[in-house]
Amino acid sequence: MTLQPAFAWSLLLAAGVVVASLVPLGAARSQADFTMADLAAPRAMAERLPEWGKRANGAHQNCFEAFTLFAPAVLLCLAAQVQAPTAIAAAWIHPALRLAYIAAYVANQPALRSLCWAGAITCTGILYLEGLRAVIGAAG
Repeated sequence: MTLQPAFAWSLLLAAGVVVASLVPLGAARSQADFTMADLAAPRAMAERLPEWGKRANGAHQNCFEAFTLFAPAVLLCLAAQVQAPTAIAAAWIHPALRLAYIAAYVANQPALRSLCWAGAITCTGILYLEGLRAVIGAAG
């Protein structure tokens, strides 16, 4: 068996999504007259953000939460040399859903945002399932 590069690339893309979530947040901070003094208490500045900026802040924070679940799942699949097409598809779909999640969150589209979140967390679950299957199968 060989390592599946899709898992490594999807991990890199997912990390890129976390970084990309800074774009709308940065735009919101610029509208809230961000100054160097705000660096001393960046969370306090969140109160001055426009409504869409507060949502951008929430989307940015959620990106870290999602990444901390996704990254170990992808690494498990990579280490276990998973070749399942379902897992590979889930690895690629997850970052796309997370990008759509950010857009839906900032645009105040709660139903779409929830669908994107559910789809992405399902992708993460598939990765854990396939990774564990491979580990258990190799041990048995």
